[in-house]
Amino acid sequence: MLNPVTNLAPFDGELYLCNNFYGLQEADLLFEQLKAELAWQEEAIFIYGRWVKVPRLMCWYGDPDAWYRYSGVNHQPMPWTPVLQAIREKVERQCQCTFNSVLANLYRDGKDSMGCHADDEKELGQNPMIASLSLGDQRLFKLHHKKTKDKLDIVLGHGDLLVMAGTLQHHWMHSVPKTKKLKTPRINLTFREIKAD
Repeated sequence: MLNPVTNLAPFDGELYLCNNFYGLQEADLLFEQLKAELAWQEEAIFIYGRWVKVPRLMCWYGDPDAWYRYSGVNHQPMPWTPVLQAIREKVERQCQCTFNSVLANLYRDGKDSMGCHADDEKELGQNPMIASLSLGDQRLFKLHHKKTKDKLDIVLGHGDLLVMAGTLQHHWMHSVPKTKKLKTPRINLTFREIKAD
């Protein structure tokens, strides 16, 4: 990581927060561009034996071979847009690694959420680095340790970059819970490196 930042994970993994990775003016512009330009879709995932509607809008972009499968759904990447490509290059410089795909999430308001999970699919490799850019309204990002039940709450703001690395996905689960307080949208971009079989 460039510009050394403190590892927020107390143990079992690496978690870095870069506040104001994008300044306010640039973050505002990116938010409006992404909200208007990306091919947002309402999806359903197969969980607990049934199909469930995902409580947010999503889309998947990346290199042609960066297919991603999770919760019973295959995601074929759409080609990088110029805006996503520019963000990817800046994130790669910060993280000092490469990413070949990005999952974009649009939380329309506080009713939209992300359930508790770990990004531990085999396509991501043994110890994946995942870089998560937040734009728009701030949201609470909750983590809990699978064994010790230790908890960690992080408020992700407009323009912040959160990086998960090392063995974090083996030991910690994370979520973005619902909240009645928020009425405005948030966009989250999670950059990943999909490994070929």
